Amino acid sequence: MSTDVVIPTNLTPEQPKSSWVKRVFSVFKRTRRRFVREWDSSMSLRTAVIAAAATIIGSLFLAFFLTQQITNGLFQSRFNQVQAEANHALQQTRQVFENAATADEDSTTSLVADTLRQLTTDETAFARDFLLVPLDEDDDLYVGSMSSGGATEQLITDDLAQQVSSGSGIYYQSISLPDAGSTQPGLAFGTQVVLPPGGYYALYFIYDLSDVQATIDYLMNVLLVAGVGLLVMNIGIALWVTRSVGKPIQQAAQTAEWLSSGDLSVRMDVKRTDEIGSLSESFNKMADNIQDQITQLADLSQIQQRFVSDVSHELRTPLTTVRMASEVLYESRNELDPVLRRSTELMHHQVERFQALLADLLEISRFDAGAAEVSLEKTDLLHLVADVALTAQPLADETDTQLSIIAKGDSFTAEVDSRRIERILRNLVNNAIEHGESQPVDVILEGDDTSVSIVVRDHGMGMTEAHLEHVFDRFWRADPARTR
Repeated sequence: MSTDVVIPTNLTPEQPKSSWVKRVFSVFKRTRRRFVREWDSSMSLRTAVIAAAATIIGSLFLAFFLTQQITNGLFQSRFNQVQAEANHALQQTRQVFENAATADEDSTTSLVADTLRQLTTDETAFARDFLLVPLDEDDDLYVGSMSSGGATEQLITDDLAQQVSSGSGIYYQSISLPDAGSTQPGLAFGTQVVLPPGGYYALYFIYDLSDVQATIDYLMNVLLVAGVGLLVMNIGIALWVTRSVGKPIQQAAQTAEWLSSGDLSVRMDVKRTDEIGSLSESFNKMADNIQDQITQLADLSQIQQRFVSDVSHELRTPLTTVRMASEVLYESRNELDPVLRRSTELMHHQVERFQALLADLLEISRFDAGAAEVSLEKTDLLHLVADVALTAQPLADETDTQLSIIAKGDSFTAEVDSRRIERILRNLVNNAIEHGESQPVDVILEGDDTSVSIVVRDHGMGMTEAHLEHVFDRFWRADPARTR
């Protein structure tokens, strides 16, 4: 029995969901958003970053200026010294070679070696190496190439070699000297000399300027350390100043939030005598004034609530007596003459209106005292609207207003406080009729199994946006001089 294993040939490696470029870009975006959020919300961060940027820019400009001045000064000073010394040594050597009376190879070689060795070992001069290179390819020359300190022709640039071979003056050029895998600055001075038996040579003195470069590197390191120290110091000072100024501001903001939430007892700590201390004292005085004003308003509100409650209760007994008397007169109005009958009807109507106003005042006093309770019951709102419309119909007839009920839907039953809903609808409908300028008034119902909405719409002049801001203020009227 054998089992065949089928290896599919169309498999390809699963591609990564996101490349490293996308991941880096995503990290960059998150970091950028976080930095912007912190930048907008932290004054300390902004101050520290600005101080750091200003310090870095200033340090870079200062370091560049000082480096240029120090570098130019050191190199120029060393160049002047080396140039004077090299010119003197080359001229002296050239005169020695021109006045030489040697007549064979050994004596000439010995003269050249002794002369150049004496110049390169002079303790009063700067350290230097020499390079002697014949300019003529002549087998009869007594002396070949000579050098000291590892100097080679590769150190001499083509421009300097061309100048020396074609002229009789002393020429110089900056060169690079190899030093353990790197290079150091140097100077090469060269001139043309003549050695017996009349051969032309290029003589170079090579000076190492690594000590000057070491001095410059040391100064650069000092400037770098000083710049880093200045950066840290400026950031520390900026953070300290920001904290000393920002902490009281944060405390003021926190205290203001507590005050706005209703805690009127909080105050700022006054621990300083400078401008921040004055700010704290002024803030505390403002909080004291606000607390006093709110306390006074609360006392006035309590007095007003007590007055409304007391007046409402005190008026109930005399109003009951007046209402009973008006009902007696109203029931016997047919026995009176027309003038008295009309007066009786008006009195009965106004007594009922006054009783409704008194009931509203009692309702307001219960709400102010927190004693009002909601009595929920399932109510057919279409039937309730019909009752309100029937009650308001006489007022609509007086103002020649068409009052209509528009029902949309198949269910108008909801669990509500029917007494208060009826009062609200009655007020809305009566106001719409009174201020609708005899235009039609529509009561629109829309209902389903989950909700019922009621809209009272008139076509009068309406209210301005300024009036809408006060529409729910207690006892507010758009124009006290008019009924609307």
